[in-house]
Amino acid sequence: MVQDTWIHRTVLLNEAIAALQINPDGHYIDATFGRGGHSRLLLSQLSGLGRLTAFDKDLDAIAEAQTIADPRFSIRHEGFMHLDQLPAASAAGVLMDLGVSSPQIDNPERGFSFRQEGPLDMRMDTTRGQSVADWLVDASIETMAEVIRDYGEERFAGPIAKAIDRCRQERGPLRTTAELAEVVAGAVKTREPGKDPATRTFQAFRIFINAELEELQQALEASLKVLQPGGRLVVISFHSLEDRIVKQFIAGHSREVFDRRAPFAEPKAMKLKALGRVKPSEEEVAGNPRSRSAVMRVAERTGVSA
Repeated sequence: MVQDTWIHRTVLLNEAIAALQINPDGHYIDATFGRGGHSRLLLSQLSGLGRLTAFDKDLDAIAEAQTIADPRFSIRHEGFMHLDQLPAASAAGVLMDLGVSSPQIDNPERGFSFRQEGPLDMRMDTTRGQSVADWLVDASIETMAEVIRDYGEERFAGPIAKAIDRCRQERGPLRTTAELAEVVAGAVKTREPGKDPATRTFQAFRIFINAELEELQQALEASLKVLQPGGRLVVISFHSLEDRIVKQFIAGHSREVFDRRAPFAEPKAMKLKALGRVKPSEEEVAGNPRSRSAVMRVAERTGVSA
């Protein structure tokens, strides 16, 4: 159920739509609908011939999308890795706004936040898959430490994993966000000023349980298939792991590739042209502190086939 008290402010709203260079008659993809801020502005710039296809795994996002009574708009209840199901070269632009929406964070029932007690879930799609609580029942110390280190970039990954295991042995499985936050706080001895000790661990478990980085990689590859020549790829990320993947993907497809085994052969032409990066303005960060870590990267599809 979508509640008005959980307000989502769309980050880089006008900048993202401007970067797409909207063709009013084009077909666009909002790969992460969220609460529809980007989609609504994009629809306002389309003609009667234009179309917008959106994707999202979150049931609340699907419910929000169903309030848009516009024949040019359609929503798919699935992750953006399924972009490749759309026809090849059918899209004039693909927009990806990564990360967690404010209503997801602020609703304690979703289990994303360590600031409010709720079930330890963290699934983007609550209709399928394993919750964090269920995964933690049997996860080994080594696996937990690897997830916390790789996805949370947490230097206390080992001590945190051991503390979770010790808690399981003494008190049984962890079932709430407050329990996990308490265990992590006891294992993390130092932290940056103003940053909760549980921040990195919660990030790590959320990314892992939703396979976010793997899905991002697949979605980026799929975008090459669905974008038409001259189509724009616009990606907004909120932490270094995501941004690194996006940056490397665009860079890797923005240069000619030479085959060292055939030095005289023609190089493989680049599939993307990098168009730069954009950060939120000081004004936006002041009005929405959650936007401060956002980075938007823009690229254009070349005429080379995928």
